Amino acid sequence: MEEENKIDLDIEKVVEESKALTAQEKKLKKHQEAKMLVDEAKSIVKKSENELQDCKLLLLDDIFEYTEAVKALKAGGLDESRALLSRLHDVNIQDKDLEEYSKVFEAKDDFKPLVLKDVHSGRFTGFLLSLLGGAATFGGLIYWATEKLGMTLDISKVPSNETIQTIFGWFGTQVGRAEDAVIGGVVVGAAVLAVMALVYAIRVALKSSTNLHFAKKQMKETQKYITQKTNCKAEMDKVDAHIHEAVKVLKDYEILLNEQKGKLQRIFYFEEGKHKLSEFKTTSLRTMEETQGLVMNIQDFITTPMSYEGKLSEENESALKSAKVYVEKLLKVWN
Repeated sequence: MEEENKIDLDIEKVVEESKALTAQEKKLKKHQEAKMLVDEAKSIVKKSENELQDCKLLLLDDIFEYTEAVKALKAGGLDESRALLSRLHDVNIQDKDLEEYSKVFEAKDDFKPLVLKDVHSGRFTGFLLSLLGGAATFGGLIYWATEKLGMTLDISKVPSNETIQTIFGWFGTQVGRAEDAVIGGVVVGAAVLAVMALVYAIRVALKSSTNLHFAKKQMKETQKYITQKTNCKAEMDKVDAHIHEAVKVLKDYEILLNEQKGKLQRIFYFEEGKHKLSEFKTTSLRTMEETQGLVMNIQDFITTPMSYEGKLSEENESALKSAKVYVEKLLKVWN
């Protein structure tokens, strides 16, 4: 929850900083603000994914350690204690193949990865549109002049110098210069450039506004994505602590069952052939009962799935707790 709140604060901080920069620097464009938001969103996602990947690698190490602890337990006394109990008096212990339970924990990570897109200033498309606008303006002005002059241009041929002088000279008359083609050309050029600049400015301004809206939308998507990643990491951290505790318990059982194995071997050697439980010594019966409890408790834990839908299984947590309680109970009796 703390990490989730921290992420929320980070995102709010980025937005507030962007607003502050806009207020302080009047020349800062919306596109630049949008680019800042996109870059920050990428940074947040990358950091979160790196942390999650580190957590997954750590979990793999934990799983390996857990698997090795189970193997050591089996070889250190569990298998032989179970066999001796069965041979002594057909003690009812369900024969569970622990090798079937090799999948320790599987994290659920089925949400789609977030792909953040960059924003573009719109300058290139603005330039192309301004060229089209300028060409259309130039063509319109020339057509307007020929209409006023009563001329008909043959667009399949290059107009003569006389025709060009006449058309641009007419534009000169519109600013008080009698048939001055040079001034007329300047007027036409200025009009074309003004239109091009206007088209370019509108395109870039609209694109900047769109970029800012898009960047803020991506930031909200980033927040949702990071929340999912944070929840997944928190669950793996919980599993990490659980496995560490489980390895400790498995080691405890390995030590105790190795000790009980020796006691059962002594009972089997000196009391073999007895057919009724009443024929065994009281201490032997207690040893068999305690060993049976150890075997059944640790088997219940190992064979209870650790993960359920990508989360730590409550049943496995309960089985581990029961296994710990039984060991603590025995140690109090023995001490």
